Amino acid sequence: MIETLKEIVVGSPGFYVGWGGLMIGIAFGFIVYRTNFCTMGSISDILSFGDYSRFRSWLLAGAVAIMGVAGLQALGVMNTADSMYLTPSFAWLANIVGGLLFGFGMVFSGGCLSRNLVRAGGGDLRSIVVLLIAGIFGYMTIGGLLGPLRQTLFTPGTTDLTGFGLKTQGIGEILGAATGLGATTGTSVMTILIVGAILFFCFSNPHFRTSPRNIIAGVGIGLCVIAGWMLTGLAQDEFSEEVALISLTFVRPTGDTLEYLMRYTALGAPGFGVVTTIGALLGGFLGALSMRRLHLTTFADQSDTIRNMFGAALMGVGGVLALGCTVGQAMTGFSTLATGSILTFIFIVAGGVIGMKTMERFA
Repeated sequence: MIETLKEIVVGSPGFYVGWGGLMIGIAFGFIVYRTNFCTMGSISDILSFGDYSRFRSWLLAGAVAIMGVAGLQALGVMNTADSMYLTPSFAWLANIVGGLLFGFGMVFSGGCLSRNLVRAGGGDLRSIVVLLIAGIFGYMTIGGLLGPLRQTLFTPGTTDLTGFGLKTQGIGEILGAATGLGATTGTSVMTILIVGAILFFCFSNPHFRTSPRNIIAGVGIGLCVIAGWMLTGLAQDEFSEEVALISLTFVRPTGDTLEYLMRYTALGAPGFGVVTTIGALLGGFLGALSMRRLHLTTFADQSDTIRNMFGAALMGVGGVLALGCTVGQAMTGFSTLATGSILTFIFIVAGGVIGMKTMERFA
């Protein structure tokens, strides 16, 4: 069954990844809008009301994705070691600083990039400005004006784990090497422990158990991440590198989408990141339309404009440094159990908390 699917997808990867990615993006955007899934909002709920419901939903999405990736790996659909998250080059300093900057910036922009995508689909003009600026600053950090500075500051904060006898930065492999269990057993143990801990944390809470909206959001978004891994995994061909092994992420793809809109005649078929970004925008539009909330919204005043632009710039820079966002690292990367992704997840939350406290102080 898997081999048959792989032959079909590999036969025309551009077609299947393009249209399949678009459908995944639409599903993601629709779920986010309809369930009010918001990572920045989840941190705000905790600090303002002591309500962990949306934070539990975020963690549940990660747990579902971890289980799905383990299943795809077992079926031979993908090899997580081939993803960018498990490279043995552990950029711990960039993960920390990038996570802090992204988390801080998303507070000032009223949400992370995925949230701004679906809000833009619903007619929020502020979110369009946020996406434009984040995309531009992301590209500036990759290879533009900020690229040399990034290399100078963060290359020394990168550790090559091959010097410790490790092939990847997977937390399971690290455990296996430290205990003598081996990479495979160590990964299995960490998968069971992390998933078990998250599920207990989520479903031990009576309020969360009786909240279909938050459960649907967590499971649905986790399944979208799994679908992305499965699609790009099936498209892998040993004779071609046409499709990268990846799933949902929205920092670099936001910049890629802007470039594609300007240069599509020279770029050919859009990649997975571009189509899922466009799909999330369309999903937000459909979500707003289905709830009769489709209307134009703009900045309230000058300070609102400056605040959102500042946050967008930080998200663009931070997202590139950390190799992802609240979705790209805290769900997609987290699903591979990469140490850098877990570190980024922690510091995105920390940055969000600092951002909230800063906003309160100057409000």
